[in-house]
Amino acid sequence: MKHFLASFWLLGTFLHVCTQRAIPASEFQLEGDYLIGGLFDVHDDTGSVYHERPELDAFTKKPFTLSNYRRFQMIRFSVEQVNNSTDLLPNISVGYDIFDHCSDTQNFPGVLKFISANGSIQPWSDRQSVPSKVIAVVGPFTSTQSLTVAPLFMVNLVPMVNYATSSSVFSNKAKYPSFLRTLPSNSDMIDVIVRILQKFNWRWVAFLNSDDDYGNDGLDLFTQKIKDTEICLPYSKGLSDSTNYSQTFKQIEAQQINVIIVFAPENSVEPLIESAVLLNVTNKVWIAGDAWALNKKLPKMKGIKNIGTVLGVAEPVVTIPGFSDFLHSSKAQLHCKYAEQDKFCNQKCNCSCMNPEDILAADPSYSFAIYSAIYAIAHALHNTLQCGADKCNSNITVYPYIVLAELRKSNFTLVNNSIQFDDNGNLKQGSYSIVFWNNSGDAQEIGFYQFNSQVHFFIDDNKIEWHTNGEVPTSLCSPECPAGYIKKQNGIYECCFDCEICPNGTYVNITESPYTCIKCKDIEWSEEGSTSCNLRAVEYISVTDIVAILVLVAACVFVGMTLAMSVLFSVNYNTPVVRSAGGPMCFLILGCLSLSSLSVFFHFGKPTVPLCTLRYLPFLLFYTICLACFVVRSFQIVCIFKIAAKIPKLHSWWVKYNGQWLVIAVAFVIQAIFLVIGYSCKPPSPYNETSWYADKIILSCDISLKASTASVVLLSSICALCFIFSYMGKNLPKNYNEAKAITFCLLLLILTWIIFATECMLYRGKYIQLLSALAVLSSLYSFLFWYFLPKCYIILVQPHKNTQQYFQGLIQNYTKTISQ
Repeated sequence: MKHFLASFWLLGTFLHVCTQRAIPASEFQLEGDYLIGGLFDVHDDTGSVYHERPELDAFTKKPFTLSNYRRFQMIRFSVEQVNNSTDLLPNISVGYDIFDHCSDTQNFPGVLKFISANGSIQPWSDRQSVPSKVIAVVGPFTSTQSLTVAPLFMVNLVPMVNYATSSSVFSNKAKYPSFLRTLPSNSDMIDVIVRILQKFNWRWVAFLNSDDDYGNDGLDLFTQKIKDTEICLPYSKGLSDSTNYSQTFKQIEAQQINVIIVFAPENSVEPLIESAVLLNVTNKVWIAGDAWALNKKLPKMKGIKNIGTVLGVAEPVVTIPGFSDFLHSSKAQLHCKYAEQDKFCNQKCNCSCMNPEDILAADPSYSFAIYSAIYAIAHALHNTLQCGADKCNSNITVYPYIVLAELRKSNFTLVNNSIQFDDNGNLKQGSYSIVFWNNSGDAQEIGFYQFNSQVHFFIDDNKIEWHTNGEVPTSLCSPECPAGYIKKQNGIYECCFDCEICPNGTYVNITESPYTCIKCKDIEWSEEGSTSCNLRAVEYISVTDIVAILVLVAACVFVGMTLAMSVLFSVNYNTPVVRSAGGPMCFLILGCLSLSSLSVFFHFGKPTVPLCTLRYLPFLLFYTICLACFVVRSFQIVCIFKIAAKIPKLHSWWVKYNGQWLVIAVAFVIQAIFLVIGYSCKPPSPYNETSWYADKIILSCDISLKASTASVVLLSSICALCFIFSYMGKNLPKNYNEAKAITFCLLLLILTWIIFATECMLYRGKYIQLLSALAVLSSLYSFLFWYFLPKCYIILVQPHKNTQQYFQGLIQNYTKTISQ
């Protein structure tokens, strides 16, 4: 630390000696009550030149540019206008001390002069020891220059109001507390560039930046801002004096990149564009940063149109009243009299005889930013001195840090532009012009970007004359996928992909996830290659449907027929036909068949829990009783004609203990228990069938196979037992055909449910419930038609067969036959 302070003291001593030299007034200096320091690139430091010893005229030997000199004249004009103002700083004069800051290695004497007091530097003193006459500094131009000198000004909080340094690092107030700027930062400019790319759907781009703090900051910001976008950066390159442009363009062409972003100052861009013309680089879109978007030389270069279309992001050109008159009057007064005078090392210029018209025609970039910087300092000084309409408080000692505090509170309007700073020292409100280099060689404004509390972005496409015959050029690694296709990334970049179609039941939403087929909801459907899902059609058989009405009528007819047969059998109860049909058991069978038909009435309508529960419950319970009755009836027939003669004790035991009623009761109780347990564990519930049809939802009932297994197995066992007994009686008397009738009914029953089971495996549409109802009705009608109806026919049409003698004759003949 001691060595650093000692070195600092020696530099201060050197500066004290230098400043004792008589320096005549020039364009670089203006005396005043308070001074504004200026660091401007009057000459361009386009390359590193080695000298064995320092040369005092090193600056004048470097290239001179009109645009730099225009900015130099702008600070002079702005100070003069402030001094001539009747509203700002009455009776106070503001001067300037400007240094040609075009070299990082030769500008320190000028910088040290700004932070000196009475010709010496005292870094160990406090801020209020000896006030410096320089209250603020404007400049320097580049980010690298600002990074070099900023720490010297930050020590004593000397305000640096910059007009061109846009690097985002200066927004860090912990490192740069007294840095402010009157132009938007790189972050805003990169945001505009990204919006332009998104506007025209350019996703495959190259980024060429100057290999310095300004360019590298732009590249870092661009990389960050495209992270959550579809933009890819397959190629980036830092430009320097040693850049091989031929190789650079070959690499860009090899990757088929059609959009090139160039984020660099003019001295780096001009050789790049000149090389592009010479190397015949064609049909590209060039996006220029604000450092060269308004370049006056390149748009008029021969062959410039061959390189493609040039769009740019530029500071809006603001007409500053009085600047033209100032240039004409100041140049007329100088008459080149200072051209040969010996001045402080970098306050020497051989450009005093420049034509004012040439200066006005130069690149106007950053002119308004300089104008704003001077007025911001003037307003801050005005407030620091507590100035009124006609005077200021001359008793106030002005220190740079006090001016800084007032600068931060700036709030004024200048040429219809609001000047305010945020907490990071950036402008609260700002704008960019979006320009296009037209065929006339001018930068034509085609849009704008404005930011304050909100961002406003607009481009008028119709003003752009594209190099692709009026069509917007494309820059994509892979062409956009057709609608309904997802992207499958191919390589390391998301912009490179293959397209795959989304299958049935899925869709792709390119705004949310262009890489994933999203499955439709259960109530939706989609075809292959869909971008959205459609609601499925909900289908079920309503009670008012014609087929439902016909089935319900058939069920009602069945109930009516069973009731009619019950009446007929009760009237003829003591006749042989009724007695042989089962006697009192006939009424139980007919009653259970009627109750079983209740299931049919719950097959139609929108499924509910009660409806699903009653869809098969009555049938399973009461049809079990019916089959148990027929098992008993079949057994009795076989017993009478076959077993009774051979095993008389079994017949007598059956009659003695009412075996038939015992079997029926046991079957009923077991089935009831099975149903209660099954329906309690897993009750039937409404179910949406969505797997069979992509565009439909079939409303049905979910009946658990596990819960119904016991009931179905019991019913099937009873049916099989009944079939065995009835089949044993197939050789009974020809006219005594009860066993045959039961066998035929059971065959119809088995065939019906086999057909229904097959249909269930092949078809799951809404008419499956109709088929189920028909299967139940078929099971009921088979016994009604083939077992009871023939007996009704005998009672009504063949009464001679309904006699005791007729039946006894049949039995006696059969007994004789089997005994022989």
